[in-house]
Amino acid sequence: MEELKFLEEQQVNPGLLREVEAFRDEYPVPESVKNRVTKPPVPFYGKEILEMAIAAILQGENVLLSGSKATGKNILAENLAWIFNRPSYNISFNVNTDSSSLIGTDTFVNNEVQLRKGPVYQCAENGGFGIFDEINMAKNDAVSVLHATLDYRRLIDVPGYDRIQLHPAARFIGTMNYGYAGTRELNEALVSRFLVIDMPALEHDTLMRILRSSFPDAKEEGLETFAGLFLDLQLKASNSEISTKPLDLRGMIAALKTVRCGLKPRTAVTMGITNKSFDVFEKEIVGDIVMTRIPEDWTSEQIF
Repeated sequence: MEELKFLEEQQVNPGLLREVEAFRDEYPVPESVKNRVTKPPVPFYGKEILEMAIAAILQGENVLLSGSKATGKNILAENLAWIFNRPSYNISFNVNTDSSSLIGTDTFVNNEVQLRKGPVYQCAENGGFGIFDEINMAKNDAVSVLHATLDYRRLIDVPGYDRIQLHPAARFIGTMNYGYAGTRELNEALVSRFLVIDMPALEHDTLMRILRSSFPDAKEEGLETFAGLFLDLQLKASNSEISTKPLDLRGMIAALKTVRCGLKPRTAVTMGITNKSFDVFEKEIVGDIVMTRIPEDWTSEQIF
């Protein structure tokens, strides 16, 4: 099966893969939400992490992915929905997210009050995977309505409407970064409803796999240069010499895309990495790191 080929390449436990296929067969996707089953932009690489997440989901558990920036939390969440062939519902938490944003709110249709279903309600109905992005930014009001949804009861009590039972294929995946503005400690009751996976920092081999899959037409030496640059920034960030703002894998991939269409690598990296820092001193440090890896006179031919 094409969706599971990248798992076989990583030698993920064949027993888990058989169970995944059985899960997919047992819970077909409703025609109305097939457009929500989307292929992620890049595969997730990391055998041990994949096995932990797949095993948890197969056993009906929800998963919380914690870790620093650029560890692939969102990519893993999207890959899990794709692996299990489930419609995905992304919920980005912020300080204004409340219970009605998740469950639904009253609206006026055809001269009558109807419930406009929120993403958690739709996920419960259709057996989707709900991805709670930055769950540690959620207010208590938003989180409290999730308790019965996430534990053994697996139900949603909609005030003024019915109590609905979650579809047996529905799962929830939370992601969280520590240290972002607006984040807070998750309360114990919420954490107890997840199995927690601590995402490790990207390593050279994993990073090269991601870059190769995104840019199969690039030269190996060029990708090695960009991977080295990212790892240099990651080391500086882990040592608190710079912030995590320039540590941006999305920005690096976007920069490589502009190099592919003819932009000079140094200029592309300035847009994708260096300028993510708005502190003048930090920008100088990042600029020096870039200068040691990418010569000023390089053109796109050095990369592609």
